[in-house]
Amino acid sequence: MKPVLVVTNHVPPERVGAFAALHRRVPLELALFGGRSIHATEGVTDPGVPHRHVRQREIAALAASRRYSAVVCGTAGRVALPAAFAGARAGRTPFLLWTALWAHPRTPAHLVAGAPLMATLYRAADAVVAYGPHVAAFARARGARNVHLAPQAVDNAFWSTPLSPERRSSFLGVFLGRPSRAKGATVLLDAWRQSGIDASAAALVLVGAGTGPPRIPTGGAVAFVGPQPPDQVRNFLAAADVCVIPSLRTRGFREPWGLVANEAMNQSTPVIASEEVGAVAGGLVRHERNGLVVPAGDVPALAGALRRLHDDAGLRAALGTNARRDVAAYTFEAWAAGFQGALASVGPTASSLR
Repeated sequence: MKPVLVVTNHVPPERVGAFAALHRRVPLELALFGGRSIHATEGVTDPGVPHRHVRQREIAALAASRRYSAVVCGTAGRVALPAAFAGARAGRTPFLLWTALWAHPRTPAHLVAGAPLMATLYRAADAVVAYGPHVAAFARARGARNVHLAPQAVDNAFWSTPLSPERRSSFLGVFLGRPSRAKGATVLLDAWRQSGIDASAAALVLVGAGTGPPRIPTGGAVAFVGPQPPDQVRNFLAAADVCVIPSLRTRGFREPWGLVANEAMNQSTPVIASEEVGAVAGGLVRHERNGLVVPAGDVPALAGALRRLHDDAGLRAALGTNARRDVAAYTFEAWAAGFQGALASVGPTASSLR
């Protein structure tokens, strides 16, 4: 069987297991073109499956080579996506669009070039693979005909490992994200101050924003720590009473998913998330089932949610129990099964190849 060519810029550590699970089902070859990445972690040197490093201008010829049973491409890069599509069409090879978008960027560059390209690809791709139902609905509304779900997942075995971290505060909130406006850290800080939570006993840790020692502060402290390795992130989540994901929508960004939700829920840590978080729109984080959902940018609403979880230990426990149960279905195998279904749907009998 010919391998499937997957064109992407990087393989972040959290996707290594997903590609391994898919490679066990169908042979893969990754074409990695590097460049800018929005992932919180850098790409790995060895993704663990067959791969090659390419320039974006080489992708068209590679996709047209007829050495592959299908070509899959995400939305990263300046020319990688149109090159992969054009090459697949030239080689009469099925093309799959892999997308996380449930809103298009509204930057001038995207409006001039990106929007017309995406409008074409939704209709022309042999299949679309979406992060979740929110992305699938967005693609279908723009003409996609053959849409499959590959649900976002993390290594549940790693993230659910029981831990007993040292507790320094009676109530601990954790935020994980880049120090950018879109991640909503400023909104969280305002809400934390307005929540009325006893500052002498509670603490808030912002991981990835600012710099500082990787430790849980004593009560009354707000700690800013830089990016941390997975073991340390897991420690923070295990110690936390709540993980807050207050993402905002900007002209250039709408949170595609937010894998920290999966990570926190595996530790039975309830999530407070804004409506702009893909894990909310995609159905993982559910209001008053396994977390709390608030309007994006609404400081009083976020403050109230923080106060509610602070005051109600029973609610925290119930949400955390449901969180761990609900996230168990979001596995690398489920992600691979979604991709395998999409690939099966564009086999030799696909109409585009007749």
